[in-house]
Amino acid sequence: MDVRSAKVLQESPRVVISVGKKKTAVARAVIRPGIGRVRVNGYPLESWPIEMARVKMQEPLMLAGDLAKKVDIDVNVSGGGFMGQAVAVRIAIARGLVAYFHSQELKELYEKYDPYMLKGDPRRTEPKKPGIKHARSKRQKAYR
Repeated sequence: MDVRSAKVLQESPRVVISVGKKKTAVARAVIRPGIGRVRVNGYPLESWPIEMARVKMQEPLMLAGDLAKKVDIDVNVSGGGFMGQAVAVRIAIARGLVAYFHSQELKELYEKYDPYMLKGDPRRTEPKKPGIKHARSKRQKAYR
């Protein structure tokens, strides 16, 4: 291998894959060099139909500022409801940007803004108990 081909290998674009989860929603983000395009399940983020979910997904990009304009992000998300998917996408994008840029300042900014942006939300649904309809429902009693 000559010197020129080794240089090309070193300059080849980096790709970072990150995962975000919320309840049963799982998002996988692929981050590569680009011009700032963000696609979720193949659709541009700007055309996402539910505004609250769209704003939630854009938070890590807004906090990153100009760094977000240097990469293209493709996210595949499945499972859960629309808000759980939005939070999973948010976590995947934030983790991916921190890993891509190796930026301690960006990590501290995300942790200060919302600690669950990087570490995720540990809450899960409580399991249903045998003999009753829901996790905490009980038989109704009559005192009179």
